[in-house]
Amino acid sequence: MELEERDFFQNPLTESELRGLLGGRAPSVIFSWNSPSFKKMGVTRESLSEDELLRLMLKEPRLIRRPLIAVGERLIAGGDKKAIREAFS
Repeated sequence: MELEERDFFQNPLTESELRGLLGGRAPSVIFSWNSPSFKKMGVTRESLSEDELLRLMLKEPRLIRRPLIAVGERLIAGGDKKAIREAFS
């Protein structure tokens, strides 16, 4: 198995890379709604479009749920241990 590790803070994702990882999924599935960075913004979920979420994540990588793991077509955001085990079994 080949593993590619990337630090979003040292090497930020481009818009095309982030869209590629999403593979047609909505950016909201990997957006870190509980992030202190999001809470400081003082906006609500409902006030942001999917395109705005994408732009925010590109500008501020802390708004991307971590870890972000891509296994084939599957994308796992956050530390869901069960999903991670299933993806690698």
